Amino acid sequence: MATPLVPQHEGSRLNTHSSPERVFSFELFPPKTAAGMEKLQTNVLHLAALGPRYFSVTYGAGGSTRDRTFETVTWLRAQGLETAPHISCIGSSRAEIRELLAGYTTLGIRRLVALRGDLPSGMGVGATGDFRYASELVAFIREETGERFHIEVAAYPEFHPQAANAQIDLRNFKRKVEAGASAAITQYFYSADAYLRFVESCQAVGLTIPIVPGIMPITNYSQLARFSDACGAEIPRWLRKRLEACGDDVESIRTLGHDAVVSLCRRLLAEGAPGLHFYTLNQAAPTLRIWQALGLPAAEQPHSDAEADAETNEGC
Repeated sequence: MATPLVPQHEGSRLNTHSSPERVFSFELFPPKTAAGMEKLQTNVLHLAALGPRYFSVTYGAGGSTRDRTFETVTWLRAQGLETAPHISCIGSSRAEIRELLAGYTTLGIRRLVALRGDLPSGMGVGATGDFRYASELVAFIREETGERFHIEVAAYPEFHPQAANAQIDLRNFKRKVEAGASAAITQYFYSADAYLRFVESCQAVGLTIPIVPGIMPITNYSQLARFSDACGAEIPRWLRKRLEACGDDVESIRTLGHDAVVSLCRRLLAEGAPGLHFYTLNQAAPTLRIWQALGLPAAEQPHSDAEADAETNEGC
């Protein structure tokens, strides 16, 4: 969904986007089972009623979910929904990426999320394939397809967990932009100041692409803690301690998490963020509640099969 910009509050720190629109999007992961796919389809239809600009679909380590990612993307396109498949390059050859690009071109895909990705456990360094870094993948996509795709890349307001320091991390991000990235989606975070400082650092070195905050709803503290420890995202001490104090009280965790994320989103939008990208974990309800609390508009009309067929035909 491309939503008109709300006025920034006086003294907002960012002037990141000259476009009159903000972009809102939802991330999914490819289900492992038929039951999981059925659940995803139901939740997507609820989320699609909000009119997001696109849905992104993740791609497992070393391409381990390649077929399931393609199946999920194909279903989304059949509903007439703009879709951004993730492509990770570690463990892949140029021929494999070229084949993926051809398949997505056939589906009418116009947007990609280009990532380095991780090797599956048990695969050694020698199995990295033809690419080492996401910047190389972005450059390859541009060489192969020109300007066909809008390319999103990853950004890390609290720095990539493997980066030696903030300066090196910023240089790595700059390489992706210079290789041809159109925009960036951040790792999730819960400190608005971390995001604002990162964008200001990018602007200071001449990087002006939209950097959209990644938003992770909080519904399960133990799961969130595991994710955060693995990816280097920080849970602020005040929030961690309050979530820990909830113990096994699921409803209290959800209420606290909802309020914290809504407050974060309000601050980000007020400061001039160019949109929000929600990590839905294939669930609709938490994101729907946040959307409603923020007062974001839904699509003018619910998504229909007839509209989907027409849009798919036009897009292909």
